[in-house]
Amino acid sequence: MNAEAPVEPGRIVLLTASHRVAPGLLSWPAWQTLHAADRVLCGDGAHPQLPYLREAGVGVEIAAPTAQELVDACAGGRTVVVLATGEGDRALTDGLARMAGSGRVQMPDLELLPGSYDLPGARLLDLVQVMDRIRRECPWSSQQTHKGLAKYGIEEAYELVEAIEDGDHDELREELGDVLLQVVFHARIAQEDAEEPFSIDDVAGTIVDKLIHRHPHVFGDADAETPEDVKAHWLRTKAVEKQRDSVTDGIPLGQPGLALAAKLASRVRTAGLDVELPSAGDDHGIGYELLTMAVRAEAEGHDPETALRAAARAYRDAIRAAETATNGA
Repeated sequence: MNAEAPVEPGRIVLLTASHRVAPGLLSWPAWQTLHAADRVLCGDGAHPQLPYLREAGVGVEIAAPTAQELVDACAGGRTVVVLATGEGDRALTDGLARMAGSGRVQMPDLELLPGSYDLPGARLLDLVQVMDRIRRECPWSSQQTHKGLAKYGIEEAYELVEAIEDGDHDELREELGDVLLQVVFHARIAQEDAEEPFSIDDVAGTIVDKLIHRHPHVFGDADAETPEDVKAHWLRTKAVEKQRDSVTDGIPLGQPGLALAAKLASRVRTAGLDVELPSAGDDHGIGYELLTMAVRAEAEGHDPETALRAAARAYRDAIRAAETATNGA
């Protein structure tokens, strides 16, 4: 009498799909596996992939089996695909791990098959969704306006600069996120504008168009061999786009004084203008002296605002050292 053939353990495929990719956009191996499977299971009846699987002729059973039930379903060499839910299937995977670790069960082959992957920048979609919910449900955020948030934009920009100057990459990552939040927050508020609404997609689309237009050496046929060539083309293109009457147009007068003076000097130098610096009157003579120093710094390739901040930080360290010496005396 012949011995019974051993029972083939089969195969379990855990199929994952990114919620940041449009449902139905699955990899070819994922579609092949789904069509070839003996059973396809999903514990979430509202899973976004289900309509697309059914449209493609893939039968899906709404079921959340235990680890033992899933192993039993694979007996006889059957392949069972489990479509992972958005929250994950921790109980199932933990149960399969315990069974495999016991050594007492002939386990099916286990395979984790990513059906789709996040593209670079995909987490920005999460930020947009979170901001949308906060705007709708948070008592404070739902009442904010562009003007009310303006001061935070300035604060976050300064904190970003400080993180850059400190060379702290963890702090830099956090501060970049805070600046990005301001962009997304303002764009979300703008969606509610009754007369001229726009969204974060409009914001992104505008800057994408601008970058492509101002980089013909990357996206077109223009040549640019040096950073100076790139800057010159950028300025020419910007001048045509803006159609400004003065080189001073577009310079925000509310920025710090040294930065403002340097920006004005940069515009004058780039335009090749010969402008004599104003002289001091009876009052505010120190301001004109600072203006002269700022223009000189810009001409020598230095950012006077950054230079003064560096000097001020050194001054702060000297103050702390003096305080330590005094308190320790």
